[in-house]
Amino acid sequence: MFYVKEKVSPSVDVTVDIHDDNVFCTCPNCGCEVEIDLVELFGNGEGDLYGTSVYCSECSKTKLKELKKRGIQYDNK
Repeated sequence: MFYVKEKVSPSVDVTVDIHDDNVFCTCPNCGCEVEIDLVELFGNGEGDLYGTSVYCSECSKTKLKELKKRGIQYDNK
């Protein structure tokens, strides 16, 4: 079982098990909370927790439209 552990104070640690329904990040564009499926995100064996950003659905649509306007093909598979 994987978990996250954070020291809240010198005498208090908070430990939370990581499951497929409790992993989140912040959209780098608008700052809203995005639920993450780690298996889907890293299932191809590429990427890392430090260098990966996930956009919310609205910002993703905007980003893809911008790429399309610039003639850049993007395949998220």
